[in-house]
Amino acid sequence: MHWLELKVPPPVVALFLAVAIYLAAPVFPSLPLGENGRLILACIFAGIGISFDLAGLYGFHKAHTTINPLAPKKASVLVTTGIYRFTRNPMYIGLACLLMAWGCYWGSSAVVIDLPLFIAYITVFQIKPEERILREKFPKQFDGYCLQVRRWL
Repeated sequence: MHWLELKVPPPVVALFLAVAIYLAAPVFPSLPLGENGRLILACIFAGIGISFDLAGLYGFHKAHTTINPLAPKKASVLVTTGIYRFTRNPMYIGLACLLMAWGCYWGSSAVVIDLPLFIAYITVFQIKPEERILREKFPKQFDGYCLQVRRWL
């Protein structure tokens, strides 16, 4: 299944799973939260997700390197500052949080299935190929970075 590596943009994967959460909401059991609880959690997760995404994008913009997740070979520098001191993949964490927010908003327990699917897909078909390419481009720097900073959190 290597043909899927770096082929589908992560936001498209998240959007596909968001649609699945929406469509599954009437079929799957509701999350055990009241309407206010769902909305509060949705806002919290959405805020966290947007913050991670923006911080990741800002780090790449500040370093003048590509933000295209399908073209890691175009990376001009390895970004290790800002949010990247705490996680190697803040934008994927942001998307995961946005999926969680969406699931909370709709009260759909399908998010319990879709969120791990997102994490697994992104890890196998996006992150690992990216890491392979970054290790080739920045061998010593990337290995040291991986020893200091976790892939997710």
